[in-house]
Amino acid sequence: MINNILLYNSGGGLGDSLQLIPIINSLKSHYKNSDIYILGAHQNHFNNKLKDFGIKTIDYDLGLKYFGFRWWHFFKIKKNIEKNNLQKFDLIIDLQSKLRNTLILRKIPHKNFYSSTLNFHFCSKKNNYVKNSDIVFNTINNLNLLLGENIKIARFNFETIPSQFINEAERLLPNKNYIGFSLTQGNVYRKKSWSLNNFISLANKLESINKIPVFFIDNHHSDLVKIIKESVPKAIFPEKETTHSSPVLVTALSKRLDKAISIDNGVMHMISLANIPMIVLFGPTNSDKFSPKISNIKIFDSKKIYGTSDINKITVQEIFDSIK
Repeated sequence: MINNILLYNSGGGLGDSLQLIPIINSLKSHYKNSDIYILGAHQNHFNNKLKDFGIKTIDYDLGLKYFGFRWWHFFKIKKNIEKNNLQKFDLIIDLQSKLRNTLILRKIPHKNFYSSTLNFHFCSKKNNYVKNSDIVFNTINNLNLLLGENIKIARFNFETIPSQFINEAERLLPNKNYIGFSLTQGNVYRKKSWSLNNFISLANKLESINKIPVFFIDNHHSDLVKIIKESVPKAIFPEKETTHSSPVLVTALSKRLDKAISIDNGVMHMISLANIPMIVLFGPTNSDKFSPKISNIKIFDSKKIYGTSDINKITVQEIFDSIK
């Protein structure tokens, strides 16, 4: 019987958390009475920014900041567990593959342990595990092999979004022919952004064929909004016109779009939960690993097309042609 499950997520971005939603949904659907705990190296977004998606998780706090990224954590875990009277887990799921982090994570008491590190060497049961780029399929399929279960993949159900966000999305985007844009990156250490001039040029081209550009830009990027407004007068910025500040609103708004164009960022994953046609641009990051796993998606990866991580080698014209 699996009553408590610990997921270890070493990534700190909102997108990293959003990618876990189908895994959490699948586990909750199969183990209906289980408690799911999240242990992260960084902030757990599920209990604040992502709470409107209806994902119920519990923070597992070991009192160790940046868990797994410091070797001395290996020696502190037992003491901290005893001090806080923390429980043993029926299942620990390691969602990263760094050897150091995995070795530290295994110190937490458990019955079953799943990890892809070192070709699944640390799993509590040996089996013919499979590794591919779809983290959801990969994790659930391998958990079935580990546990001898038949867990079904339960991807995000758009119908679970609270009605106030659906209604607000309809108010903000009441018509048709909308094309969404997401151009800002959260991780400042990798140059993932396509040129602003490219986005502006593409938006103007789309206006020429009667499409309405919709930009998903956080309110703190006021200077960026001003530049785009001056260059694309008909552009819509829905998040500037609402008091509902939540990632789930972006997903609700995305359902109103004909198509969305995004770089590799958190908003990309919010949009993908609406399961609409998408175009996603990749430069330095891994498109096989990070692209949304939806059926109607076109990936433009500068590494695969041009042999370079420079995302700006991707041209406006080729994106526009793919939309026409």
